Amino acid sequence: MSLSKVRQTGMSVLLLQACCRIWGRAAMPYNAHLTNPAMSSNTTIVNKPLPREMQHHTYAILRRVEEDHWWFVGRRKILRSFVEPISRLMNPVSSNGKKPRLDILDVGCGTGANLEMLSEFGDISGVDVSAEAVSYCHARGLGNVRQAVAEALPFADGSFELVTALDVIEHLDDDVAGLREMWRLLRPDGRILLFVPAFMFLWGVQDDVSHHRRRYTLAELKKAVLGAGFEIERASYMNISFFVPTLLGRLLMRVAGIRPDSEANVTPGFLNGVLGKILGAESILLRYLNLPFGVSAVCVARRIERND
Repeated sequence: MSLSKVRQTGMSVLLLQACCRIWGRAAMPYNAHLTNPAMSSNTTIVNKPLPREMQHHTYAILRRVEEDHWWFVGRRKILRSFVEPISRLMNPVSSNGKKPRLDILDVGCGTGANLEMLSEFGDISGVDVSAEAVSYCHARGLGNVRQAVAEALPFADGSFELVTALDVIEHLDDDVAGLREMWRLLRPDGRILLFVPAFMFLWGVQDDVSHHRRRYTLAELKKAVLGAGFEIERASYMNISFFVPTLLGRLLMRVAGIRPDSEANVTPGFLNGVLGKILGAESILLRYLNLPFGVSAVCVARRIERND
């Protein structure tokens, strides 16, 4: 091998090693060195004691942006695409043409935008760990919302036909315990609908300010759901459209030391509508196929009797 090729090879190896070191730091959460294999279904979690609530400034931001921000708009379109078939399956139209309404609980309902959409499909209840979030819900006329933790929900056994937990169980120290509590509240053959953030290497500022404990692979999400006594009917990644931009954006923010109050403040306003339509269009894809990767994951599961 010529001296020039040796030098080129050596330079390539050094460059690769440098990139790996940068990537490793950028892909890890700020406190990823703290792990506890005994906690929850996922061993790649944050063990540092964290509050149950998100950082307090995030609730005002959430209330301000959730009606119009592209991520929330697109996600609600995807949410609707999953709730509609569940509603048809569980409550078919009666002979007089009237469609019975589901009893729905939204765990971790935040400031209420998802509850408003879910109200189209049934009689809604909501819970959130934050008193501030509950007050925002009440202010928008959502009266049946209470403050409670996901592991101890204030409802009788079998109260609901559908329980949603939309980006919630990643906040729990013990995700399986929270899922078991949701199982308790469902009627026989009731459904649970989960959204969760995917892949620990996508950890970003929003995970920190939201006090997430983990992000999931699909296998890890399935393990938690099965461990709580459910039968999985559908599981897929979603938000494949923005996987690469999210990966590169969070890598850039970490390397450059950029830390906004919330990632919801980052998107340029003139792109908002277009991005919302792109993300929402995944609801069409998800009707026909499961996506191989994405920024988030979704799971629909049925309550079955378990042998405790």
